[in-house]
Amino acid sequence: VQLQAFGGGLVQAGGSLRLSCAASGRTFSTYTMGWFRQAPGKEREFVAGITTSGGTDYADSVKGRFTASRENAKNTVYLQMNSLKPEDTAVYYCAADRGGSILYLHRVSTYDYWGQGTLVTVSS
Repeated sequence: VQLQAFGGGLVQAGGSLRLSCAASGRTFSTYTMGWFRQAPGKEREFVAGITTSGGTDYADSVKGRFTASRENAKNTVYLQMNSLKPEDTAVYYCAADRGGSILYLHRVSTYDYWGQGTLVTVSS
């Protein structure tokens, strides 16, 4: 599966953005999807994940502010980001895994396929 993330940009603190990740192929509904981010000089970290059945998991740092969702008919997963903070600034990546468990959504190693990333910059 090929993934393409888009929707990043520059936003002021407190603002919102919605990221989208479009996937190729006919079996999108069978993939667990994840969102990760990587800030300059830091390791890639888990942000959110959504299973094939719609179960979700979030990093503590984004709980209550970010929401992951999917629209299988459009082969797309979304990340709605509200109340953005300067520390949310990073390149955001979407990732896919064939039928992964909700228990392991947070692991980079869970995912076999990665998109190219989209930059989110939050100004203070």
